[in-house]
Amino acid sequence: MKKCLLVIAALYSLESLQAQVGLFDLPMVPEAVKKDANVIKRLEDIEVEVSDVDKVILKVHKILQIQNEKGRSQLSFWKYSSKLVSLDDASITLYDLFGRQLVRYKKKDMRTYAYGEGLIADGFVTGIDAAAPTYPLTVEIEYEQKLKTTLTLPTYDIITPGQGVMKSSYTVKVPKDMDLRYKEKNIKLAPQITDDGGYRLYKWSVANLPPIEDEEGAVENGSRYPCILLAPNHFSYFGNEGELTSWKTFGEWIGKLYQGLDELPEDRKLFFKNLVKDAANDREKVKLIYDYLQKNFRYVSIQLGVGGLKPFSADFTDKKKYGDCKALSNYMRAALKAVDIKSYVAIINSGYNSEPVDKDFPSDFSFDHVILCVPQPKDSIWLECTSSLADFDVLSTFTENRNALLITDEGGALVPTPVSQSGDNRLVVTTTVNLAEDGSGQTTSIFTPTGEYKKHLNVLLSEKKDDQKEAFVYGYGFKQPDDFEYVKKDSTGQYTTVLNMAIEKIPEFRAGNKMFLAPRLYKFCRTQLPKYENRKLDYYFHHPYILIDTTIFKLPAGASVEALPKPTELSCTYATYSTKYWYNESEKAVYSTASLTLKQHKIPAAAYAEIKKMFDDVLMDATQRIVVKKE
Repeated sequence: MKKCLLVIAALYSLESLQAQVGLFDLPMVPEAVKKDANVIKRLEDIEVEVSDVDKVILKVHKILQIQNEKGRSQLSFWKYSSKLVSLDDASITLYDLFGRQLVRYKKKDMRTYAYGEGLIADGFVTGIDAAAPTYPLTVEIEYEQKLKTTLTLPTYDIITPGQGVMKSSYTVKVPKDMDLRYKEKNIKLAPQITDDGGYRLYKWSVANLPPIEDEEGAVENGSRYPCILLAPNHFSYFGNEGELTSWKTFGEWIGKLYQGLDELPEDRKLFFKNLVKDAANDREKVKLIYDYLQKNFRYVSIQLGVGGLKPFSADFTDKKKYGDCKALSNYMRAALKAVDIKSYVAIINSGYNSEPVDKDFPSDFSFDHVILCVPQPKDSIWLECTSSLADFDVLSTFTENRNALLITDEGGALVPTPVSQSGDNRLVVTTTVNLAEDGSGQTTSIFTPTGEYKKHLNVLLSEKKDDQKEAFVYGYGFKQPDDFEYVKKDSTGQYTTVLNMAIEKIPEFRAGNKMFLAPRLYKFCRTQLPKYENRKLDYYFHHPYILIDTTIFKLPAGASVEALPKPTELSCTYATYSTKYWYNESEKAVYSTASLTLKQHKIPAAAYAEIKKMFDDVLMDATQRIVVKKE
């Protein structure tokens, strides 16, 4: 009788849970959806209701089953709010494996922080990082946002790696007289289109999608996973209405935001005219003004100005001596205008693994950066105005090989940016090691960098000594020094820095009267590419490069060379590698040289196996040893 009552009580409790949360109303998860999934999207309903060009309501309800620690990020809920978007309501509820509620957080329980990376912020984030007592567990998330714009309609992100999807739907409701454009990416999925009074409904639905594999080093998430892009033909943004029917019309709208902001006072115009009066041509004039910008202005992130799209005036930037990408590019434009050189700001998407924006789908969602273009009779000059160390007329992989939207007098014009070359990121290292009989040594490494290496090595100059040490030991792979000094070398030519170190143990190991030395004092190449038998996506290095190293081991008295590594020559379609070794009798010194060139940073999937093998061979080659013995 007691057992019977317990069973009845358990069934009653289970029914209460079903009625309470509806979790057990969901069907069982198919094995194909569950296999290799870190997160299972049991249910997802997203509704976007547009009532006017500046009135949008977003409602989201989803139930996620978190399988393990790798799915933990789904327990983190944070939403941005500003004058343009507000979080009206939110809740996040955790349930155990049996559907029992563990904890529930409402909006009032969440934390709110001011948001902004730079000097000025114009927003805040609200949310919470929920803790998982155990796995698996279920999390139910509901929230509602109001948007005062149609320029950036939410993208429907259907699935991401490690995620299985049981049921998901995305519905957009717009007035019949409002044109809505949409585009499928990495999926074929047509919407159901129906009319509801004065509105038109677009609904996309998917079910029982197995997890997709993540491939390390691939293109940014938004370009590789299934999603639906949305964009209006007519929009409003902070009360500024515009047309998004083409890149030309969008550029016209952006141009109006910049109108009248490129004017400088007469005395500052005269300053720039005097600055370039001895320049032989326009290119020299542009370089002189760019050098002035780099030496006298600093970058700060600013979120103000028509939602972060409108810059401060050139006059304001000139007085403050700081600005974000918009303000500094606009200031450079104003300075060039003062010396009668035409230039255009260009909005662009950034990131080393970003793809060019879609020429056939005008929208705003991809752009997050501003640079400057100076048209020339032959090749345009492209300027990154936020960096004090960027080389003149060289774009890094941060903005290279993209479609930039030039804001011209005639509207927007989508044009390709240049592709960086290996020589744009060059690091030449010459190291002299004065080896003592006990294996200790005094070393001097001279760095001559360009591009990304120049930026990094320059930043280290202003770091604390412990941080410098950490960067050289763990970042570059130098041996742990007992003492060191890192300084900039005074030079009127190439940019050069010097690292002096005292190291207690130079050899990798000793055996009897022999010392076994690594060919170089640091890890010349540390690239260990991930293993993929049949890679499907292109692989992205951070940038193309040329690495050149010369290491000179000056031997102590009474020491001689017993063995030198064999020289190596390796090559594949996108990279080359070579080493040489010799002993200079008159100097009593061993010379070790190495050169590694990566021709481009984007490697086609079909060529991945080839370049992986070469880099594996490069790492293996570094295990060779120079053998020095005491006579």
